[in-house]
Amino acid sequence: MTDTSEPTDGWDVVVVGDGPAGLTAATFTARHDLRTLVIGTGDSILRRNAHLENFPGFPAGVNARLLLDAMRDQADRAGATVRSGRVVELTTADDGSDVPGFVVGTADGDRVETRYVVAATKNETDYLAGLDVDLVDHGKTFVATDAHGRTSLPGLYAAGRLAAKPHQAVVAAGHGAEVAVTLLDDDATPFYHDWVTPAGYFTGRGREVPPGCEEIPDAEWRERADDARETMQRYLAEPHPDGPEQHPSVVERDDGE
Repeated sequence: MTDTSEPTDGWDVVVVGDGPAGLTAATFTARHDLRTLVIGTGDSILRRNAHLENFPGFPAGVNARLLLDAMRDQADRAGATVRSGRVVELTTADDGSDVPGFVVGTADGDRVETRYVVAATKNETDYLAGLDVDLVDHGKTFVATDAHGRTSLPGLYAAGRLAAKPHQAVVAAGHGAEVAVTLLDDDATPFYHDWVTPAGYFTGRGREVPPGCEEIPDAEWRERADDARETMQRYLAEPHPDGPEQHPSVVERDDGE
């Protein structure tokens, strides 16, 4: 990358990748008031799935493109910013602290600064080449992590398939959440459960409401339930306009015949 422009937009967290792991991680960090940016190409491998049968909460399965759209909207509602782009370079912005921070560069020449990065790009690791981060090769390249998604470089985390997690959407989403909670813990961000409770659940026992939790009265939880139902009805009212994407090698073979 040859761009020499000054980095812009100071963020707390940049998530590289807009699949289930990345979008879920962004939802958790944004809900806890970390300024969160997601940069992704919109081509998650989940878009190749004809019909996702094993994602909890959908007894008859769910259209994979619809699920990704909903996860993107959820990250947005949580306060994250989602941008289209391809990250081509990640460098440290070493200021002498234990967590040096990073500069994220895209193919369009944009450069943004961030305190933390969550890498969630399946097996794409070229943009990490300038960092001293441990990789492992199991036929495909993965980022070496501890049990909670921390890499060998402080401030850099890996989530989902890139961290060698199994190839299921629900596992990737769950690991994205776990990595985000790990990041919050490392940042010393006050956090408990990210749990919304009925009024009095904590205070009725003489406890303060823990960080990351809410107590809401009956009228508000009914209002939120109505909003949730209406939102899902809008998602499911019409068939999703996009069909499953074919494997690239099949497309190439078909084009050559």
